[in-house]
Parts: sequence; C-alpha cells; structure tokens
Amino acid sequence: MVELRQADRIALLLAVRRFDRFDADNDPHGEHDFGAVEVGGQRFFWKIDTYDRALLGHSPDPTDPAVTTRVLTIMRADEY
Repeated sequence: MVELRQADRIALLLAVRRFDRFDADNDPHGEHDFGAVEVGGQRFFWKIDTYDRALLGHSPDPTDPAVTTRVLTIMRADEY
C-alpha cells in the first residue's frame, strides 16, 4: 500500500471498510474476514487475522476483544 498515491490508499481503505458482498462462496464460515476489492484499476485482497494480545499465536477466543488483537492485511491480488 505504500507505493499507492495517497488518494488511492484512502480509496482502498474505504473500499475495504465498505465491503459487504459476503456470500456462501466467499464467506462459507460466516466470519467476514476476507474480501476482494478493485481500486484504481487494480484488484486487492484483504483479510483479518485474529491473534492473542501478545501477537504470538491465534486468539483463544476471536470474539472476545479482551484477549484478541485483529490484524488487517491488504495486498494486490497479483502478488498472491
């Protein structure tokens, strides 16, 4: 995301924030933790991972913010 112009970074973050096209194909477990968006003619994937508070492993309970740190990753689809 660093190589994007500031306007494109803002547009990308807004696109991820507004993403709501979850369905059985792209969200089979109903976790809403992955999506794909297009900004500036480029396709991007985003995902949210849940870690323990120390970021050393998976969260013991991803639904509990007291024991969970969420990390958002955004990447160009062609880098996957």
